[in-house]
Amino acid sequence: MKLAGVKALGFDVFGTVVDWRNGVARDAAPFLQRHGNADADPLAFADAWRRQYQPAMERVRSQGRPFTKLDILHRENLDIILPDFGIDPASVPAVELDELNLAWHRLDPWPDVVEGLTRLRRRFILVTLSNGNVRLMVDMARRAGLPWDAILGAEPARAYKPSPEAYLRTADMLGLKPEELCLVAAHNSDLAAARACGLKTAFVLRPKDQGLGQHTDLTPEQNWDVVSKDFRDLADQVAA
Repeated sequence: MKLAGVKALGFDVFGTVVDWRNGVARDAAPFLQRHGNADADPLAFADAWRRQYQPAMERVRSQGRPFTKLDILHRENLDIILPDFGIDPASVPAVELDELNLAWHRLDPWPDVVEGLTRLRRRFILVTLSNGNVRLMVDMARRAGLPWDAILGAEPARAYKPSPEAYLRTADMLGLKPEELCLVAAHNSDLAAARACGLKTAFVLRPKDQGLGQHTDLTPEQNWDVVSKDFRDLADQVAA
């Protein structure tokens, strides 16, 4: 049986479980219209916001900033990108910016996700292993019906992926050896970091994660323990 000895699955969330790009664009569109930039592409806005994601976390991972939860980083990143779309952050009420920041809490799962997770939960403990903070993950799960057994990952571990602590502390919080936890992700780099820590790995193809022009993560780059086309296929392979 595939994933023999594995007791829990930890899921990357942004891109693997939920469609971050279209979800953020959906909330950005009326915001841009209200603030005089109706011609701006909401998807480009989402992409610009997402591009600040890794640099913000890198300031925590390696540049000495104390651990700061993702909601705060997202909010700071919003202020950074607004001038690129002709909007002065100081001209927008803070409450409105805070509300737009909650777009990340309202992302929709891919169509196969809830069914696949429900089937996988019959065999495995299911947890988040995401850089998203706890409240963000809770709000998303409640809205979308995601059947997590626990919200783990960056905030509980106080470390952002791909730092080893994010993976190893998640396994430890579950009382598991690293090889008893499998990361499920659509991103080869995330899986490589998890494998280096001793975790099992499951690649899920998400060809629309980064939009129509996606050019990365379209194929598995290593011999991952499981390769699947979606969560239904993953369940067929490991929880049938």
